[in-house]
Amino acid sequence: MRMYALVDCNNFFVSCERSGDPSLDYKPVVVLSNNDGNAVARSQEAKDLGIKMGQPAFELKGLIKSKGLIMMSSNYQLYGDMSDRVFNIASSFGLGEPERYSVDELFIFCNGSNSEYLQIKGMEMHKKIFKSTRIPVSVGFAPTKALAKIANKIAKKYPERCQNSYIIDTEEKRVKALKWTKVEDVWGIGSAYAGMLKQRNVITAYDFTQLPDKWVKSKMKIVGLRLKKDLQGISSIFMEDIKPKQGIMTSRSFSKTTDSYDFIKERTYTYGVWASEKLRKEKSRCTTITVSLGTNYHNKTDRQRFVSITKTLDFPTSSSIEIGKQAVSVLERLYHEGYRYKKVSVYLSGITPEQNSQLSFFNCENPKETVLMKVIDGINLRHGKNSVVFGGMDIKSLVKLRQENLSKKYTTSWNELISINCK
Repeated sequence: MRMYALVDCNNFFVSCERSGDPSLDYKPVVVLSNNDGNAVARSQEAKDLGIKMGQPAFELKGLIKSKGLIMMSSNYQLYGDMSDRVFNIASSFGLGEPERYSVDELFIFCNGSNSEYLQIKGMEMHKKIFKSTRIPVSVGFAPTKALAKIANKIAKKYPERCQNSYIIDTEEKRVKALKWTKVEDVWGIGSAYAGMLKQRNVITAYDFTQLPDKWVKSKMKIVGLRLKKDLQGISSIFMEDIKPKQGIMTSRSFSKTTDSYDFIKERTYTYGVWASEKLRKEKSRCTTITVSLGTNYHNKTDRQRFVSITKTLDFPTSSSIEIGKQAVSVLERLYHEGYRYKKVSVYLSGITPEQNSQLSFFNCENPKETVLMKVIDGINLRHGKNSVVFGGMDIKSLVKLRQENLSKKYTTSWNELISINCK
């Protein structure tokens, strides 16, 4: 039987922090977003305290003394390296073709292996990855990707009973797993769809699979119908359905509110440059740019304003010069005096592969800029990020992110390697 495996790291960001600092084990730990703004990862102990995903950091400060809460700044360099290590180990088992889905999830297409063999390999994979990295993983096996997601949830929910590995390989197991899974917990069903489905008395994933195909397609499009088939055991979701990005977002909250147009302009230009760098890594170009600007909605005494404008570009581009310039031109229309702003976002959409970009008779990207971007990317890759920056960026502000509790780069810097006391 053809099977898919899903290798998923448990509480990944927190686990990465614990991998280099065992003193964090068994303690409530929260990893904060950029600028130490909101909770983006929580240990189980933190979840037990009632801490919600996305909860602002200032609301949690009281728990530091009363409950021993530990708040860590995001260390994406560490997380990226640990992700590579985990996935390299998982891929070394030779179960089949690996397909990275996210920073903490890896699908493996398994072909020609029996259930007993896969179950054992899943258990061995968990042990080897934890021994090598101290990152706990759960492994789920099933005939489809959507079912592998559910199998993984079961392995994560009952680690001792399943020994961190679970396989859905019979019709009885499939039905039982679907009846156990709430519809809002199904991969690809968001809160809006979940609300709509509950109005139709669809409470579990099994209920969802009993809906008529015609109704599912009319309400949830072809993607919803494929999800239903996948849950029924008919493989219908492939990586090309979920992998391509529809947009690239670069967004940061400021360390404090500001009414300075020059500061917001520099941040907007910088975020446009960073977004274009992500675009070039994907070997893509964009045709649309959206800039959003907002005040601090947590501060009830300030005047509130949240606005965004979308602009269609004259030609597809991935040039930092062009995207930065266009982002600032949109900001000029957004900015109004009399408000103290907290956050600006730059969102690139209309993304197409660079080899498929539509050409224009009258407007097109400057070919010199294309060459320049490759040279700059090459220098920054060899000598470190921001070795070369653009004139609209403030060099000092590039390192101004609030990171009060940043862990060391245990695995990527010779100067910050873990020290072991062998006494």
